[in-house]
Amino acid sequence: MNPVEEFYDQHAEDEWTRLERHRLEFALSLRAMERHLPAPPARVADIGGGAGRYAITLAQRGYSVTLADLSPACLDVARCRAAEFGADIDRYLHADARNLSALPDAGFDAVLLQGPLYHLLDRDDRLKALQEASRILRPGGFIFAGFLGRYNALLSASVRAAGYVRDAADENDAILAAGLYRRGDGQGFVDAWFAHPTEIPPLMAEAGFAPVDFLACESILAEREALVNAADNGLWERWLDILSPIARDPYILGAAEHMLWIGRKAPA
Repeated sequence: MNPVEEFYDQHAEDEWTRLERHRLEFALSLRAMERHLPAPPARVADIGGGAGRYAITLAQRGYSVTLADLSPACLDVARCRAAEFGADIDRYLHADARNLSALPDAGFDAVLLQGPLYHLLDRDDRLKALQEASRILRPGGFIFAGFLGRYNALLSASVRAAGYVRDAADENDAILAAGLYRRGDGQGFVDAWFAHPTEIPPLMAEAGFAPVDFLACESILAEREALVNAADNGLWERWLDILSPIARDPYILGAAEHMLWIGRKAPA
């Protein structure tokens, strides 16, 4: 079994609850989608969408959504949650982002690719996933591509395990040097690529996408969002109004845990 598939099969329910714990990442990403998605009932392919948090939310808003993921267990969680919330997902598809042959050419107005790229360690594989996203996207359609930030592990270690830089020095050095993390002993996160923000625009340009927007999904509050996440509705909305434009400040991208690059396929 693909190790990424195996990992997410084992953590499928956590893929749903993660975006409750990281409410800010979810909300700021949705705000970016609101700015750029065409109006419903536009067709959206959520590729690598896991347990379906974004897919279900967009379906509730009237979008025509296909959810594809490498993990059957995540798709099962998505089916259950969609039924619970009364969201009508058009199609669930077990698929690798590098091979979306079950989906038609130019069949979608927007593609979400928020997880697959950071589990593809080879650049050629990342390009394959992007080329498949481009193939299923109509001319002029939008892509929303997610990336893990290069300093993600350090941000997490600073609040959870300061000894990480000593106890896993070789691992941390490999991430800092080239963004590559390989799961050695079967513990911790699965194999991943942590991107520096300067590496993302050239990759997306090579795949044929023109830049539209680029944001740090936690804005300036990576690993410091707990009090904001717990805020009541009025205070929460005030924080979002402040943090949303800051999230697009290019000078903070290097300190992001998650980045969202938004681009457009060339019109016909």
